[in-house]
Amino acid sequence: MSESPKPNFREQLRGAKSTFYLSAQKIGHGQPAYFIAEIGNNHNGDFFLAKRSIEEAAKAGAHAVKFQKRSINDTFAKELRDKPQTKGDIKGTTYGTYREGLELSFEQFVELKKVAEFHKVAFFATPFDIPSVDFLEKVGVPFYKIASFDVTNLPLLARVAETKKPVILSTGMATLEEIDEAVSTILAHHNELAILHCVSIYPSPDEVINIGGIKILERRYHPLPIGYSGHEQDILASLTAVALGASIVERHFTLSRLLPGPDHASVSIEPHTFAEMVRSAARMRTIRGTRGKELLDAEKVTRDKHGKSVVAKVAIPKGAIITEAMLTCKSPGYGLKPRDLPALVGLRTTCAIDADAVIRREDIAWEDRLVPAVHPQS
Repeated sequence: MSESPKPNFREQLRGAKSTFYLSAQKIGHGQPAYFIAEIGNNHNGDFFLAKRSIEEAAKAGAHAVKFQKRSINDTFAKELRDKPQTKGDIKGTTYGTYREGLELSFEQFVELKKVAEFHKVAFFATPFDIPSVDFLEKVGVPFYKIASFDVTNLPLLARVAETKKPVILSTGMATLEEIDEAVSTILAHHNELAILHCVSIYPSPDEVINIGGIKILERRYHPLPIGYSGHEQDILASLTAVALGASIVERHFTLSRLLPGPDHASVSIEPHTFAEMVRSAARMRTIRGTRGKELLDAEKVTRDKHGKSVVAKVAIPKGAIITEAMLTCKSPGYGLKPRDLPALVGLRTTCAIDADAVIRREDIAWEDRLVPAVHPQS
């Protein structure tokens, strides 16, 4: 499969932003990773569980909390709504009634947004149908997420992009050509788009995660910020994504993996694990650093102690002409450097030098050469 975007698509990308704001936080190239706690449906339709989830996500270091919004009749056809629901830990006798039981009211969304803002995390959601976009516009979400399920749902993508708000696009279950079309649909309306590598297998085993897909997306959709939406059961892949430069990391979030519902145990992480991920990512950014390769002041003490200097192999009298046989290299490292050894041959000493003593610059008459210097072969 070719990784070369279509020519008109390339033209759209030229006008896209490499950095932009998600609420108060700038994301993209050169910025710290932005962490999203996807509460999704893990509130199980319980407002107070949703509220506590926001509070714990904020404590764990999330920059944003994400919910889901569906108009059940607009998202699911009747034959799927009427499908029997057989799992004992899930409410509802049909898939439709089960899904309906997970929906929060407009008033609850508004209140949860206030809770998130109080705790200084952004509140947003994934709409799964066009009426849900209208719903979320009334709530006042600052940006949107498109689920992998809807990469090919171009009418929904267009409606979301028409709001002119930033969009985060997950790419599980999609071909590169389908992602091209989705990205093009959004960029036709505005230039603030981030793309997430994602594998829609719940949970995702190591052999399918293919975290290197981040780099494929990065090359293909430059300069758009690229991130990762993970469905693994630990945080290693998420941290690997950060190491590869992911601008955003989204993980399903639960107060307890023991709660009933399909996402809690299979793909979600608990507050302490989420917090560990955020802390580790911050350490990784510090470890990666921003400087070039250089000698640090803090290294100089160790270099002076354990580096090598030119040392007298034997006692050398004052005024003696130095020969190679008189010299060796040993620690400490604050004297003349081993690279200076060939240049010392043929020079006179200005003072007597004891055997096994470090030779210093002032011990040598540099201007009084009697024998041509021997230089190392280049």
